[in-house]
Amino acid sequence: MKKSPSWYHTLTQQSLTGEILDDATCNEILNDPNVELLPLLDAAYQVRQKYWGNDVTIHIINNAQNGLCPEDCAYCVQAKSSKADIETYPAKEEAEMMAEAKRAYESGAYRYCMVFSGRGPRPKRVEQLAGIIAKIKATYPIQVCLSAGLMDHAGAKVLKEAGLDRLNHNLNTSERNYPNICTTHTYQDRKTTLEAAQANNLEICSGMIVGLGEEPKDVVEVAKTLRQMGSKSIPINFFIPIEGAVLQDPKGITPQYALRVLSMFRLLNPKSELRMAAGREIHLRSMQVMGLYPASSLFMDGYLNTKGTNTLQTLTMIQDAGFKIRASKELDEVLAMLEQDATTQPPLDEAGQIVMKQLQDLRPTRCGV
Repeated sequence: MKKSPSWYHTLTQQSLTGEILDDATCNEILNDPNVELLPLLDAAYQVRQKYWGNDVTIHIINNAQNGLCPEDCAYCVQAKSSKADIETYPAKEEAEMMAEAKRAYESGAYRYCMVFSGRGPRPKRVEQLAGIIAKIKATYPIQVCLSAGLMDHAGAKVLKEAGLDRLNHNLNTSERNYPNICTTHTYQDRKTTLEAAQANNLEICSGMIVGLGEEPKDVVEVAKTLRQMGSKSIPINFFIPIEGAVLQDPKGITPQYALRVLSMFRLLNPKSELRMAAGREIHLRSMQVMGLYPASSLFMDGYLNTKGTNTLQTLTMIQDAGFKIRASKELDEVLAMLEQDATTQPPLDEAGQIVMKQLQDLRPTRCGV
């Protein structure tokens, strides 16, 4: 029997009053065919609108170091266990990262995210990162997020003092499922990194990858753990199977299921910046814009190693749906600058294969793009 309108209204009210939905209700949201998608999205949207209005924050990733990683995360093409054919390079120099920060700012990004592969930085490297972060913050009015692997209290303190806004370290999956996707570090290692960030007054950015062999109960666990930890930013990635990675088969991700996941995360984390992250183009397909009703953020210009829709397409989608970007520039101003560039970066080629980033995509300022 279909759920009544009052059931969806109760979801919204419980979320807005700070009540944590019980596991049975969360599982209904994910699995019960009697929970209809449009009323569910509306229930989540009422919460999103309360805390985020119609704003969408845009994030641009700088893949600041690619490959050469000693970890064995089964989903990752940069892992030591991967045989994927990717461009590898050590950490970019400061000048290149500054040029890409400028590019991100001029593209309308609210937040510039630098991602370094590897287990985690040593103290000397932390000091170098701190110098770059301080320079970016002094030059551009843009938020900065760093993802650099495992981090201790001392490292987090140095980064905070340099002006870092957020530290990213995704939980990726539940504690139960974690040994199935990685053996070189633990779920607790990841939580410890987030705790070090929090202890030094850094906002934490942490989310998950849907499609790593987890069960719905694992998705619920991650959503509740991130609420308990007070994650300010929650990226929800949908696993992209890339040839050469150990893990290849994302199971059960339909457009409707992806939207149910986003809605549940919003209802459990009402104040968080919920991001429709990697894999949105591939797994939500024609339903992609609907993800903005629970989510208040997205990535632009692709992900670490795969392409996505280009800047013009992404911003036009936001505008067409009646949302606006939260940035230092107005959406119309950014779109006007981009209209001359109508090229696309399809996430899938004509044969339906995932399109990988080439060197000119990963290092545009160095390649003169």
